[in-house]
Amino acid sequence: MNPYRIDFDLITGFCKSGIVKPVQRRVSNMKTQFLDEKAAQKAIEDGDPILYEFNTLLNEEKHSALAFGTTIIYPGKIGDEYYMTKGHFHTVLDTAEVYYCLSGNGFMMMETPEGEVDIKELHPGEAVYVPGRWAHRSINHGKEPFVMFFVYPADSGHDYGTIETKGYRKLVIEKDGKPIVIDNPNWK
Repeated sequence: MNPYRIDFDLITGFCKSGIVKPVQRRVSNMKTQFLDEKAAQKAIEDGDPILYEFNTLLNEEKHSALAFGTTIIYPGKIGDEYYMTKGHFHTVLDTAEVYYCLSGNGFMMMETPEGEVDIKELHPGEAVYVPGRWAHRSINHGKEPFVMFFVYPADSGHDYGTIETKGYRKLVIEKDGKPIVIDNPNWK
């Protein structure tokens, strides 16, 4: 592999040159992950909005390479629950990831297989280190897109299935106009 240069807009998170194309996740891709599945179904019927998109430059999937890119989580709610990413563990469970907030604000919810939960709020200019063994999900509780730059070992892989099957132990919802953390009554 040779050195290269790539552009990312530090506000929008998009690659202006078009070298990296965004992958979109809509409500229909995550319907069962929301607490209020009826509200999710209504959102799908009303146009199936984009919850988030990501731009990943995945180099060779080997230990010495890095993958990096941006995630853009749009503002909105399904029922009382904020728009969020699907969330994942890494297939190579002990691999870490770093996220750096470029614009907007939101939360990074993290959880270990053993049940430890940690939630960090992020604002522009702040980074969060997600250690190996921690599933992670980004949540936008603001009124503008929550944009983050990320980097992780290219061979770490993504395990979305565990979260799709079990969910997260906690959820972030809006109550009285403010974000609060609650137990997930559907956690398996």
